[in-house]
Amino acid sequence: MRIGILGGTFNPIHYGHLLVAAEVREKFDLEKVIFIPSAFPPHKNDPDIAPPSDRYQMTVLATQSNPFFSVSDLELQRSGKSYSVETVKELLNIYGKDTELYFITGADAILEIFTWKDREELLKLCQFIVATRPGFDTEDIEGTILKQIQLIEIPNLDISSTDIRQRIKERRNIKYLLPEKVEEYIYEHGLYRTETIR
Repeated sequence: MRIGILGGTFNPIHYGHLLVAAEVREKFDLEKVIFIPSAFPPHKNDPDIAPPSDRYQMTVLATQSNPFFSVSDLELQRSGKSYSVETVKELLNIYGKDTELYFITGADAILEIFTWKDREELLKLCQFIVATRPGFDTEDIEGTILKQIQLIEIPNLDISSTDIRQRIKERRNIKYLLPEKVEEYIYEHGLYRTETIR
């Protein structure tokens, strides 16, 4: 099997995440893409991170209309911080050692790979696909890492979770930035309003 893994905080998930997953699945002929919301991301210390259960539910709502997408709570079941290498090992145990795993990430994240736990082992366990925007300069990526990853250029959707959260705080429009069901969930549960961050 050829399976894509798209991990992230998904705080909240938006159309940019979904487009990356769809483009990679098609280009690399993957059977499916598994979205894996992180519980306690080791590289993020943002006070605006919504509870893991809410981020998981929003990811389920965002992906349920695509038969090639699924969501795993694997990292949410783990205590402590979530590390990609542990997640990949667990997925290989579940799907079998012959499974080809494609770790999908963004260019900004790959620039931080030298801070990741057991990065050399991780690069051996799965193939890395790095989504870049048009005009992205690969010179910032260390040469040795560049040889171990595949780049895919994604149409420039200038959407970010940070911007969405800021818009919510300022009571501005977020429609058309993320799936309608996710938007409804955010308002129904009062997420990202400064006074309701849990």
